[in-house]
Amino acid sequence: MSKLRVEGFTISLDGYGAGPDQDMNNPLGVGGTALHAWAIPTLTFQQKLFGNDSGETGVDDQYAARGFQNIGAWILGRNMFGPVRGAWPDESWRGWWGENPVYQVPVFVLTHYPRAPLVMDGGTTFHFVTEGPVVALERARLAAGGKDVRLGGGVNVIQQYLRLRLIDQMHVAISPVLLGSGERLFEGIDLPALGYACVKHEATARATHLILSRQTRDF
Repeated sequence: MSKLRVEGFTISLDGYGAGPDQDMNNPLGVGGTALHAWAIPTLTFQQKLFGNDSGETGVDDQYAARGFQNIGAWILGRNMFGPVRGAWPDESWRGWWGENPVYQVPVFVLTHYPRAPLVMDGGTTFHFVTEGPVVALERARLAAGGKDVRLGGGVNVIQQYLRLRLIDQMHVAISPVLLGSGERLFEGIDLPALGYACVKHEATARATHLILSRQTRDF
């Protein structure tokens, strides 16, 4: 069966995966953009996000690149799709990324409010799932066609899947910044009790990279 993976999810030294007060000008919350200083200069991000042919290689780029390898579908929380809250007032909001998003595979957005699928350029289609995280994963796995599913976040959505023990592997990057407030990724989460362990860690000048894996154990 395909794996459910978290890739490139970055937290601050004080544990926040997003800053406070997300809005149009601060899609990752106030101060949240600073978390990704390790990723933005990499060749992978320069190519995927900006269409550039140059960027930094090395360990940070290796972790950025692995997040796109063998991915057949994504799952996102509503806040990762955009700043619109509550019932959709219309369908004018089409995501943060323009008409050709970086995903280029089906994306399943968790929401309480139905919306018709949104077909974008480059192979990305946003599907809006109102039946919860388990159904979203079932649909994503079907769409992935045997490849892995990437769970993009945000914090609340990752916590839901962790509590359900549905995440197979997580790459978490710790960035040397302090946010002071926002959403803590592991708030109220007992990772060992859920069967997760750190199986690899590696530091660079811009981040410490951790691989957390769900272990096989009898409960």
